[in-house]
Amino acid sequence: MALLTIDNLMLSFAGLQVIDRLSFSVDENSIASLIGPNGAGKTSVFNCITGFYKPNSGQIVFNGKGITRKKPHKITQGGMARTFQNLRLFKSMTVLENVMSGMHCRTRAGAIGAILRTASQRKEEADIKEFCESCLDFVGILEEKDRIASNLSYGNQRRVEWARALATKPKLLLLDEPAAGLNFDEKQQLIELIKRIRNQLGITILLIEHDMGLVMKVSEKITVIDYGRKIAQGNAEEVQNNPKVIEAYLGKEEDDVE
Repeated sequence: MALLTIDNLMLSFAGLQVIDRLSFSVDENSIASLIGPNGAGKTSVFNCITGFYKPNSGQIVFNGKGITRKKPHKITQGGMARTFQNLRLFKSMTVLENVMSGMHCRTRAGAIGAILRTASQRKEEADIKEFCESCLDFVGILEEKDRIASNLSYGNQRRVEWARALATKPKLLLLDEPAAGLNFDEKQQLIELIKRIRNQLGITILLIEHDMGLVMKVSEKITVIDYGRKIAQGNAEEVQNNPKVIEAYLGKEEDDVE
């Protein structure tokens, strides 16, 4: 059963076609990847899925509901979380405070309750703190919870971002180049983390990634785009051996000149 369906998506900027009649789906409880050369339109697709861009035409259906024109915070409330290629942390806040900010879409106590510090508000805050600590523990940095986010290593700042995304309690997690800037050991740990997120938490994952080794190790279904168009789809072996994919990444060989 598809958790996310993209149907005939079109997006252009000033006459430039960024996404061109793109259709693909992500099955529930799967790990899928969207790949392509630089400038293929991958992040633009993510921006459409998460409501940051409004496509010119086409449909996006998530968890059985159309979200093509919904605002980003409404999409998050519906069960979709995202990380970004570039870190977007509140660097002057603690690690735990950063993760707790991801729970904003799930809070119920209003402004009056926060001001008056009602019993229900205090209970909710305690529950949020406990849950966010469990998210930090899951990604392996609970001991860093009271440190200022900017004082962490780059790899651990990435983990803070992943924990914050998990704190939104998503059904679908979109990862935009999660391995960017990570060393070899950190990438191996990321592979295991991605698998644990799906296997232990039951969260479906869609990622954009340039590290093909990582993509091939974790992905059950890979969609390849070039110039905004889908050129291939399948498992790792099928995609690796597809002539169109090889041409998109390596270029077309010129005929020998006699």
